[in-house]
Formats: sequence, C-alpha cells, structure tokens
Amino acid sequence: MGTFSSRSVWTVIFSASAILMITMGVRQTVGLFIAPLDAASGMGIVSISFALAIGQFVWGLVQPIFGAISDKRGSFSVLVFGAVLLATGLALTPWLTTQWGLVLTMGILTAAGAGAGSFSILIGATAQQLPAERRAFAAGFINAGGSFGQFLFAPLVQAIIGGFGWIAALFALAGSTLLTIPLARFLTKGTQTAGSSVAQDSGGLMTQVKQALQDRSYLCLHAGFFTCGFHVAFLVTHLPGEVALCGHAATVSAASIGLIGLFNIAGSLCAGALGQRYRMKYILAVMYGSRAVMIGIYLLAPKTELTFYVFAAALGFTWLATVPPTAGLVGKLFGTRYLATLFGLTLLTHQIGGFLGAWLGGLTMAHAGHYMWMWYADILLAAFAALINLPIREEKPL
Repeated sequence: MGTFSSRSVWTVIFSASAILMITMGVRQTVGLFIAPLDAASGMGIVSISFALAIGQFVWGLVQPIFGAISDKRGSFSVLVFGAVLLATGLALTPWLTTQWGLVLTMGILTAAGAGAGSFSILIGATAQQLPAERRAFAAGFINAGGSFGQFLFAPLVQAIIGGFGWIAALFALAGSTLLTIPLARFLTKGTQTAGSSVAQDSGGLMTQVKQALQDRSYLCLHAGFFTCGFHVAFLVTHLPGEVALCGHAATVSAASIGLIGLFNIAGSLCAGALGQRYRMKYILAVMYGSRAVMIGIYLLAPKTELTFYVFAAALGFTWLATVPPTAGLVGKLFGTRYLATLFGLTLLTHQIGGFLGAWLGGLTMAHAGHYMWMWYADILLAAFAALINLPIREEKPL
C-alpha cells in the first residue's frame, strides 16, 4: 500500500461519501414513486412491489461482482459504468410503464447502477488506503454520506413530484447521478494499482472467498445482515403506504424518510467511532435488539404525524449504521485485499432479505389490507439478528 498524505486521504473519504450520497439518495426514495406510478399505469401495488423487490435483490447481487472487478482492476471504471446504468434506468422508467418494463428499469438497470456506486466498492477503495484503526471511522463517515443523501433527496423528490410531476422527478434524479463521474476521479486518484499485493493477500480471490464461506463468524454476519435488509427494504418501499393507511399526506412520508436519513448520519458516525473502542459484534447486537423494541413501541402508539416522525428518527439512528461495523468485522476477519468482494457478498445476503421485505410487504398489503404481519416479522427477525451476532469471534480493540 502506498503512502498517502492526510489531505489525500480526506479527499478520498469525502469523494466516497459524496458518491454514496447520490446513489443512496436515489435508491432510498423509490417508494415515493409507487403511488404516482400506480395512478399513471394501473399496475397495482403487487406488480410495482415485485419490480422494486427485484431491484433490492439485483442491488445486492451486483456488489460482489463489481467488488471483485474493483479489487482486480480498480474502482474508477466500475463507478463510471454504474453512473451510466443508473441514469439510463431512471430516464427510461416513464416510457416503460408495464410490470416487465419496470423490472428492466427500476429492477435491473437502476439497481445495478446504484450497486456499482455503493458500499462495497466505496468502502473497499478507501479501506486499502487507511490504517486498521481508522477504517471503522472512515466507513461510518462514508455511510453518513448515504444517509445525508436520503435526508436531502426525499423532500426534494417529493417537492418535484408535487410541483412538476413524477416524470420530471425521475429526469432530475437521472441528471444528478452523472455527478458521480467526476467524483469517481477524485476517489480513485492515487489509489493502489490493480493487482498490487498486500500482506493480507492469502492465495487469491477464490481461495479467500472459500475460506470466508467456511468461517462461522462470517456466516453469522450474513444472517444478521439478512435481517437488516428485510427491515430497510420493507420500510423504504412501504412506509409511504403505511402513512397513507393512517390518513396522512404524502409529505409525511417524505419527511419521515428524510428523518431516517438525517438521524442515520449521527448513527453512522457513532457506529464508526464506537467501532474503534468496542467490539463491533456488540454494537451490532445492540442496534438490532433496539429495532425490535422500537417497532413494538410504534405498534402500541397512536398513529399521529408526530408518532411517524419520532419512529423515523429513532429507527434512523440504527438504519444503515450497521454497515460500518459489518464492513469493519469483515476487514478484521480477512483483511482488506478483497474487502470489496467479501463485504459485497454480505450485501448480497442483505438484499435477499431486502427482496423479501419489499415483495412480501406488497403481498401482505394486497391480501390483508394492512402491514401488521410484516411488523411482527420485523420484531422476530430483529431479536434473532441481535443474538446471532454474539458468537462472532472478534479481538478487543487496542
């Protein structure tokens, strides 16, 4: 690994954070388009939810693939290709308003493009340039950028939908994604060259993947992250529907999604900082366990606007704050040489949960007329995730 000045390291971290701000800002606001798409196309919530669920799965599927390419050849071309895919998918969506057209645009092109500019590639590109004791903080800072994107984009997208229509909102998002291309140059400027060796390289990519898949701690990380994906995808896709069921306006949905992103900035930074002092498996267990408690309180509370805002803020603190400790644990277990690939595989598991959360949410709503069974499943899965992280082997931070 080369020597980098403090200034160049911060340039890399800020660039990665800004890229994630855009790609996650786009991804986490797709639920705001369900009602306008349904009204314009008549597809119905099940068909739209299925297409968005495919997108959840594809976003996870491509991350180990793009991660492996990034580990071998560098991340710049991956990020540029992703930006083009993301912009293309968004721009084509208004013209392909059938279920399979939506699967192509939102389910494949947009999701794959966002995946190419997401956690595994960005955290992997920065981790190789930082000492071990700074990686958890850097991952938290980058993750906070994605949360800020959600906070920024949600009300902005809703305002454009309300003022100019959903098609104009999609075109605006498509244009914004192209800003990641110049940012990618700052991120990759000075990074180590493809194929360079580091001390943690242990026999090549496939050997490392096989070793990881036989490791109980790594599999426990996968199990917990599956639950995280289920929660996040269900809420980002169906929170607007839950708000509407309770008789509130779409602006409450946008504000709630924005609050989730705002409070996850604090949660991500805290998770990154705490990961330098405490075992990250305990941080994950506490975050997952707190979700079960928060959802239970939400179910018992009156469904006022204030309830949604408080619930969004509380849940937002743990929302994707699970990413820094999860990525940090992968780095601790296996080093950083193939971090983009190995962390990408955990994100694939995350998004299998995401597929189920988005799709089953639509099915539950269509058949039961409410989301109550999904909330119960959320509580059980959160408790399971809290427990499954405890057996992970992890040395105490120095």
